Amino acid sequence: MSARRVARVQLDSPVPQLDRLFDYAIPHPLVADVVPGVRVKVPLRSAGRMMDACVVEVVADDGTERPLSSVESVVSTMPVLPERLFALARKVADRAAGSVSDVLRLAVPKRMVRAEKAWLAAPVPETPVVPAESLARADAALKPYVGLADALDGGERLAVDAPPHTTGTLPRGAWADLLAAAAVHTLARGRSAVLVVPDYRDQAQLMAALADLVPADAVVRDDADQSGPARYAQYLRTLAPVPVIVVGRRSAVYAPAHDTGLVALWDDGDSLLAEPLAPGVHARDAALVRQELEGSALVFAGHTRSTDVQRLVEVGYVRESAPARRQSPRVVLSATREGESRTARVPSSAFAAAREALTQGPVLVQVARPGYAPSLVCADCRRPARCTHCAGPLRAARPGAVPVCAWCGRNAHAWTCGHCGSVKLRMASSGSERTADELGRAFPNTRVIIADGAHPVAEVDATPALVIATRGAEPIARGGYRAVILLDGDRMLQNEALRVGEHCLRWWSNAAALAAPGAPVHLVGVAGPVARALATWTQPAYARAELADRAPLRMPPAVRVASVDGHARSVDTLLAELREAVPDLDALAVLGPVDTSTTPDTPTSRALVRFDYAHGRAVADALRAGVIADALRARKSTKDKGPRPRNTLRVRLDLPEPDL
Repeated sequence: MSARRVARVQLDSPVPQLDRLFDYAIPHPLVADVVPGVRVKVPLRSAGRMMDACVVEVVADDGTERPLSSVESVVSTMPVLPERLFALARKVADRAAGSVSDVLRLAVPKRMVRAEKAWLAAPVPETPVVPAESLARADAALKPYVGLADALDGGERLAVDAPPHTTGTLPRGAWADLLAAAAVHTLARGRSAVLVVPDYRDQAQLMAALADLVPADAVVRDDADQSGPARYAQYLRTLAPVPVIVVGRRSAVYAPAHDTGLVALWDDGDSLLAEPLAPGVHARDAALVRQELEGSALVFAGHTRSTDVQRLVEVGYVRESAPARRQSPRVVLSATREGESRTARVPSSAFAAAREALTQGPVLVQVARPGYAPSLVCADCRRPARCTHCAGPLRAARPGAVPVCAWCGRNAHAWTCGHCGSVKLRMASSGSERTADELGRAFPNTRVIIADGAHPVAEVDATPALVIATRGAEPIARGGYRAVILLDGDRMLQNEALRVGEHCLRWWSNAAALAAPGAPVHLVGVAGPVARALATWTQPAYARAELADRAPLRMPPAVRVASVDGHARSVDTLLAELREAVPDLDALAVLGPVDTSTTPDTPTSRALVRFDYAHGRAVADALRAGVIADALRARKSTKDKGPRPRNTLRVRLDLPEPDL
């Protein structure tokens, strides 16, 4: 009699105590179909229901005749969870003290039956062939970076300074051609490449650059903008045993491409690459874990250097790679001249540059916020105007319009200042629409284009136009902008955030990289280290200084920071268990806990834990163990009808902006 076969499965459940492999006996009729990677349904006796699961491995029974439940059914015979993806998800979840099912939910799309049947009926994809001309063009694009091609072949970790200009008259940045060249170079060696970008506009540029080099079937698009069947079909393509180039957004970092030789992230400082869903792992951290497991090359490319990557450079884990011939835009620090009104939003030097540039082509004007008047103040006492219902800030959609609350959306009819009793309002800031209105009057007979969240514009032509864009929404001009004016810089820097200088430098640098060669870039009304870094195009030096300032303050990324939220008693218990499990934590490692209760019946609190990278594994394991123990205690008290509340304990690691 043959030995009983046992399937070790990962349940599709975020419940912390279920975050482990469970053994199920495989019924004889299902032995041929239950293989590693397939989706199955299994009974969960404690819940009394069927659950979805994925088979991680199939083993022979150990002969102990232990009682095992049996696999109920096979959902699909298509293996969708390869071993390499599960290993990556497991390690990423462990590093973030999270559940592997939460990571897999980001990596593996929902099953689409029709797309799966079409895929199974289609022939196996052929190995893509890189034309000799395309490979020569790719190698030529990599040549300005001394040793970059060899570093890609050797699986090195690199921080690459991208060229700060556009590609000729094409509507894309030169950075897209650089990353596409690295991917084509990798594909020509018979290995896959995974390229991760923050948003759809970056993805479109990268797809266009690859379309000029390789056939369409060699590129897989991975993003949530596709329909469910299309995304699932593209995911199945990555599972094929042939190399491929994957281009996508943050979840694409988990794409299980065959024999991955390159993982590249563009602009890792962009907050869009930070995953908001549990366990909240940044694409940069997931890429670092993946590179460690697979030994592929890892590239962090950008016009600026995030402090996170700079820390890796300083400890020798990542190597810098810059072009042999340094390029930089022509940045002018524009301030109000003597005799000019200090209320003038655009200084005379920037105004003159815009007027001259409009005779040749488009001019980009970057502003801080969208809308007409994003914030209003009392005209007499100048205090911020607040909604009488929710105390939210008021804003105006157009001149003379009734103010509207930005939080609750109520109209503020007959508004009265709660401080001085005035009924008059004043616009405290200008959004993209008001700026377009003002500059449109200053430059009559000039086309004005607004580009923001409500008015998305991907590209503009080379004819003269004023392009008013919010930060991050700037369209690309064919041939580059003839002038770039960066407004509201002082207002951007007033944001109370740890990384505000880092973010501003990234926004301004990305906008400056859209200028035509030799075109002026005017940064208005800003001085200090951020302005100097932009003017001298020394962003890595700014990141180095920022990191040095944060180290004595024990602020990220000099240290790792975790947050602990939940019932006050649970938080206190977890912190005590953490101190016991990791005795090397210093006395100032824990900040808090502070009271976050919204009702007196349910006391809640929050604490921050700061720890060195060397203690990362121990702290993550201790926090995860505490979450599981609290969940088990809550479940037991629920059964016993005790007074203990249900489990609400939440842990999140690697907070970029710690805030109690």
